[in-house]
Amino acid sequence: MFDFTSDQFGQLNAEDYDIQFDPGNANQIVEFVKSYGHQGRILEFAIGTGRVAIPLVEAGFELVGIEGSAEMVDKMRAKPGGDVPSHIGDFAYTEVGGEFDMVLLVYNTLFNLTSQRHQVDCFKNAAKHLKSGGRFILETFVPDLSGYKDHQRVSTQRVGEDHAWLESALHDPLAQKFHFQRIRITNEGIKLVPLPMRYAYPPEMDLMAQLAGLQCEHRFADWQRNPFTANSKSHISVYKKA
Repeated sequence: MFDFTSDQFGQLNAEDYDIQFDPGNANQIVEFVKSYGHQGRILEFAIGTGRVAIPLVEAGFELVGIEGSAEMVDKMRAKPGGDVPSHIGDFAYTEVGGEFDMVLLVYNTLFNLTSQRHQVDCFKNAAKHLKSGGRFILETFVPDLSGYKDHQRVSTQRVGEDHAWLESALHDPLAQKFHFQRIRITNEGIKLVPLPMRYAYPPEMDLMAQLAGLQCEHRFADWQRNPFTANSKSHISVYKKA
């Protein structure tokens, strides 16, 4: 199977990232962040094309980003308001000067780190950058294996007169990994966009946080603060530094 280096996701996805991967919830994230205080310094891990960072800066927050892909940052800087200070590197290890009130990591990106050790190091890097009382806010899906048979599945993502987008996936339960291959068939040919992910359930993430000196303060089902339940498909977890 395959794993990514810190820059490969952007190399594969930067060109059409905003079209394909924008869930349209940036304003909800801004309001959620505001609920913890209207002032503060934020470090965004995996700042990407600035989907969340630019609205946060426009809302008055001071923000710094870490991003593995120079191509993604170039996309952000081409946007109005996209001149956000950013450092190129692996967000699990790259260090930025100063302390922050909040570290933000959204849209399942923790799972792009494809080993447990790498994910634990991400929590430790977040804690290292936080002030006492600062918060690490994470968004991930809750793993759902119901669509898999014999540890594999194929699904149709989009279909039209001139295109079909499919997604195939293999599940490795021993490594807690999904290996996705997104197959885009158009009049221009076939494009393959692989994506490996190492998933974790909330209790394991809570243990990672404890190893980093963080405690789970809140957990919600979404950015609108709906209660997290056994049926929730995603979660927003807020970890606080003692």
